Amino acid sequence: MKPTPAPGDVPAPALDVDALLDDRTTEIIVCCGAGGVGKTTTSAALALRAAERGRKVVVLTIDPARRLAQAMGIEQLDNTPRPVPSVDAQAGGSLDAMMLDMKRTFDEVVESQASPEKAKQILENPFYIALSSSFAGTQEYMAMEKLGQLHRQALADGSHDLIVVDTPPSRSALDFLDAPERLSSFLDGRFIRLLLAPARGPARLMTAGFSVVTNALTKVLGAQVLRDMQTFIAAFDTLFGGFRQRADTTFALLQADGTAFLVIAAPEPDALREAAYFVDRLTDDDMPLAGLVVNRASPSARTELSAEAAITAADRLQSGDSSSLTAGLLRLHADRVRIIEREKHLRDRFAAAHPRVPTAVVPAMASDVHDLDGLRAIGESLAQQR
Repeated sequence: MKPTPAPGDVPAPALDVDALLDDRTTEIIVCCGAGGVGKTTTSAALALRAAERGRKVVVLTIDPARRLAQAMGIEQLDNTPRPVPSVDAQAGGSLDAMMLDMKRTFDEVVESQASPEKAKQILENPFYIALSSSFAGTQEYMAMEKLGQLHRQALADGSHDLIVVDTPPSRSALDFLDAPERLSSFLDGRFIRLLLAPARGPARLMTAGFSVVTNALTKVLGAQVLRDMQTFIAAFDTLFGGFRQRADTTFALLQADGTAFLVIAAPEPDALREAAYFVDRLTDDDMPLAGLVVNRASPSARTELSAEAAITAADRLQSGDSSSLTAGLLRLHADRVRIIEREKHLRDRFAAAHPRVPTAVVPAMASDVHDLDGLRAIGESLAQQR
């Protein structure tokens, strides 16, 4: 762990959101951060603002709560980009939205890599069905796969010039960077290779010991499950190289100059601690970091009355009805000032540890965002940082 410098008086550089969105060399924006910090809303607000400033945008969400569809006035999102109605297209932009269908994306990859006969064999295999629906890391891997598909399509037909990605809602929101390697390690693991090993040559020497393992697995999993697994691996083995190559290509795409990562956080210790981890991880992996967005910040109190002064004044008031009301308001003011000071201290501490990370602070909205006007308001707040 690196020691955290004490907060200084120098604020973090401001994040120029409009410059980022208007830069035509920026082709992908990835929003990442801990769960519950507003990644989905921020992704949608950025996508909408970019579209209304002239970009042809598609926003990809992996959020199962379906808030994005509701806010954009779309009845339901699926694995295909859908036009968002009521977007101001005067600047020549457009906005599509979609939600990752993990299994459908996996099916599409299989269908594109295998012959129709082999694809049918794989898609109908019970072990594949379980793997494509619930295997740890599959969602993150397929998010990267869908990003790669969208980018290739955009280059081919010019349908979009900006892709905004809302990362999976996992505790470690950078799991999608590790997912290809985890899936590759599973499919390329020693156990998997043993299941594929032919009973001839050197493999014959392992037959007795391996029989003990398979017999034990048969007792635990059942003979049919083990046969399904072996059948799937045998069919999938010829496709494995294609999967790894596609994953490597998408990983390189994330490291390219046309990609920008935004770390999303809330003004809370845990969220900013996670944000610091994300920033360090992105830096270690040579990912292009554009900046930090701190959502739901308490609006600044435009007053010179400190919390201590407000508490002192409240204590001096008499216990009459009007005085009690005034004292209560003073204490509420003191609480608000303390919250603002605490949040500023947390942001300053982050800025001291990461002085080169541009930051945008978005004040909390008066109500939940449920339509395009709410998303526009957030986009405007993001753009006012200068």
